[in-house]
Order: sequence, then C-alpha cells, then structure tokens
Amino acid sequence: MPAPLPANSIVDTHTHTFYSDGVGTFEQNACAAVAAGCKVIVSTDHLTLPHVMNPEGDLQVTEGDLPRHRADFEAARDAHSEIEYLYGFECDWYPGCEDNIRRWSAGAQVRLGSVHWIGTQEDGAWIDDPSDQHIWEQLGSDEVWRRYQQAWLRACQCDLFDIMAHPDLAQRFSEAGYAPTIDLAPLWDEMVACAHDCGKRVELSTAAWRKGLHDYYPAEGLLERFFRAGVPIAVGSDGHYPADICDGIAKAYAHACRIGYRTVEVPRADGSWEQMPIG
Repeated sequence: MPAPLPANSIVDTHTHTFYSDGVGTFEQNACAAVAAGCKVIVSTDHLTLPHVMNPEGDLQVTEGDLPRHRADFEAARDAHSEIEYLYGFECDWYPGCEDNIRRWSAGAQVRLGSVHWIGTQEDGAWIDDPSDQHIWEQLGSDEVWRRYQQAWLRACQCDLFDIMAHPDLAQRFSEAGYAPTIDLAPLWDEMVACAHDCGKRVELSTAAWRKGLHDYYPAEGLLERFFRAGVPIAVGSDGHYPADICDGIAKAYAHACRIGYRTVEVPRADGSWEQMPIG
C-alpha cells in the first residue's frame, strides 16, 4: 500500500489528452503535473462512444485507438516515477451504455461517470456544445435541466462509476442566456439523496471557472447539500490543455473547507482510495 499523502497534496482526478477532445499528450500532461507539484494525476479521456452519437470520432478514444492509447499512457507513466499516474476514462452515461463501458474501459483504474448527452442514442443531443445549442432552443432551459437531472440520477445509480463528474453540467450556459427559471432545489435534493444512497463520490471541478461561470461544478448551493448529506468529494481540473492540468486545485480545497469538508478522496495506484486531509 502506498504511503499516505501529505495533507493538501495537489491531486487532479480529471484530465484529457488529444486522444479524445483534449490537446496535450500523456507526456505533456505528466510534465505539467510535475511542474504544478502534483502527487497523483488521473488520465480520464472520454471513453469510446456509439458511432451515432459521435460519427466524427473527435470527442472520444475511438475503439481502434484503445490499444495505442493504453501503450502511450504506460510509456508516460513509466517515465515519471515522481508522480502517481493512473489510467482512467470519463464514461458518458446514455441509455444502454453499461455493456459498452465494461468492454471499452477494461483495465481502467478510475471511471468517471458523466452526463453530456440527453435522449436516446439515436435521438439525443449534447448539452454542452458551444457550437450547437439547438437542444436549449428547442426545449428551453428548464426542460433541459429536468431531463439532465433524470439522466444524472440513472447514471448515479450505475455501479460502474467511481466518481460522478461535474454533477451540475447543465449550468454550462447559465450565464449565456440559458439560465433556468425554475427552483433547482428540488432537483438538487434528489441528486444528493441518490448520491448518498448509492454511496457515490462527486467531483468538485475547477473547470466551471474557465467556462466563465464564477463558481464550481457543483455550484455552491449544491455542494453544501452534498456536504450535509455526507457525500464525499474528489477534485479535478477537467483539464483539456496541459496548461489547465491542476488548475485551481488548491483554491478548490479552500472552497471545500469553507463549505465544511475536511478531506477529499484520492485514488491510489494500488486500487485503494485515501481520505486526504485538506485545510
């Protein structure tokens, strides 16, 4: 078993490379992590998707690239013994995804569960695509939120995921004309109850700041609810560029402490999870 991490060690549980929708290589991300003083970094490229959801293959590690993806990760991991570099995926939940996830993510040490797509595989849409917001225009912000929340509850109930990533991603365009008009508290409360009952960790993500939202995923009110319910958190940057790796992690710890958290959960290379003190 690895030695416990010192309190407030920099840990980034959510990063991407050019193999999915990121820019950097595994090596570049590792170097960025080392420069940031990171102790544990998890690579979580978007897992392979059904063709109908992403025909261009630009959002995912395509099935044919999975062996090379793993080999390139292992080469970067082996070159950087000064950090723990873990292999994982961000796995989109969609109806009928479970067998696909098991097959395509074989060997992953960490699986993030996320919801970006609402609807069926054949008749759905991405909710966070800045180049195509037709789903927001078609349904309206309130209905997108309702459908997102229902998909999130089903994803949370899936036993394949170690962490639920950016749990309120539906706030993505709330400062760009698509803010909800309904009271989100009832939806949040159901999400919190589901995470608690399913024993899930949720992610505190610094990415929302880089999207201009002036808050985290989850928003402060939702994070407070997770804390009161005893739902543990892990922290990630969702970095898609090497410069974003570990971005804002120390500030996120301080934010979590203000809410009341005193530990964050950290995956280790031996498959264990550690409660690391913060604050």
